Amino acid sequence: MTERLKQHSELWVCAFLLLLGGLVLVDAISIPADFTQRGPVGPKAVPFLVGGLLVLVSVLLAVDVLRGGKGEAEAGEDVDLDAPADWRTVLLLAAAFLANIVLINLVGFPVSGMVLFWGSAYALGSRNFVRDPLVAAGLSIVTYVVFNNLLGVHLPGGPLMGVL
Repeated sequence: MTERLKQHSELWVCAFLLLLGGLVLVDAISIPADFTQRGPVGPKAVPFLVGGLLVLVSVLLAVDVLRGGKGEAEAGEDVDLDAPADWRTVLLLAAAFLANIVLINLVGFPVSGMVLFWGSAYALGSRNFVRDPLVAAGLSIVTYVVFNNLLGVHLPGGPLMGVL
């Protein structure tokens, strides 16, 4: 019996995907229809699509597994599994995210986003102290303008509220 379970262990993934898809569909049903409806596609469309695709993928994967299909084992990547974790990078990235959380309501998204982008670039090894802040400022301002002006998702502007 345990040998049969080992041969079809991928069915647990199918069951998880089916359960997740079902939860998404049940949750999508409970979304009120008049909730910020702005056009022909309401707020239920994407959850129904995602839930339906999760259910479909789980069924297709289960059929493949039951017909004898198996996932290939990882061939390996260029990763040394015996090397210790790089905690310095993890902590620097966490600091950049925490700085963004603390600063966003104080100085607005353009400045806090710049700190986030610049801090992330520094944590991941970039050391160009002229280019990095300029790219970070550009990314932050473009992100702010796209979300605030084009998508209608209002982010805190801070002192730059009247400028952007």
